[in-house]
Amino acid sequence: MEALLSSPRALFSVTPQTPSSSRWASARRRRPAPPAAAAAEPAGEEKKPAAAAAGDGQAASPAPKKILKKKPVYSMKKGQIVRVDKEKYLNSINYLSVGHPPFYKGLDYIYEDRGEVLDIRIFETGEYALIAWVGIPTPPAWLPTYMLIKSDKLDYERI
Repeated sequence: MEALLSSPRALFSVTPQTPSSSRWASARRRRPAPPAAAAAEPAGEEKKPAAAAAGDGQAASPAPKKILKKKPVYSMKKGQIVRVDKEKYLNSINYLSVGHPPFYKGLDYIYEDRGEVLDIRIFETGEYALIAWVGIPTPPAWLPTYMLIKSDKLDYERI
C-alpha cells in the first residue's frame, strides 16, 4: 500500500509516443506471413476443388438465385371503359364516407356514363382503379374494382 502512495508516477507513467512508435504504424509496416498450407504442398501436385474436399462426393450447392418480384395481375387494363354497379356502390364504405343523403341524385353519372380506367394499383385493402368520367367536369376517383362493370366495346351507349 505504501508503494502505491509513495510513487503515483510509477503507476501512471505517460511516455510521449511518436507516430512511428505507435502500434498502428508498426502494424502497417509488417508484411503478412505466407500461408502455411501453400508452403507445405509440393509444387507438382494440384489442389483439389474446395467443394469436393469439403463435401466428400456431394455436389456443391449453387449460388442462391436472385428472387424477382412478380408483376401483379390486374383484373382490368388501363383505358378500359367501365361503369359503377349502383347496388355495390351504395352498400360500400366509399359511399358512406362521402356523407350524401339517401337517394342523392348528384352521383348518377357514375352509374350511367362511361368512365375510363386511368390507373390500377393494389393497396392493402385490395385492388383499386382510378376512374375519370368522360365529359363530366369532376376529378377522377379511386374505386375498388369489384364494383366496376366492364364494357366490351369503346363506343359506349348511355343507359
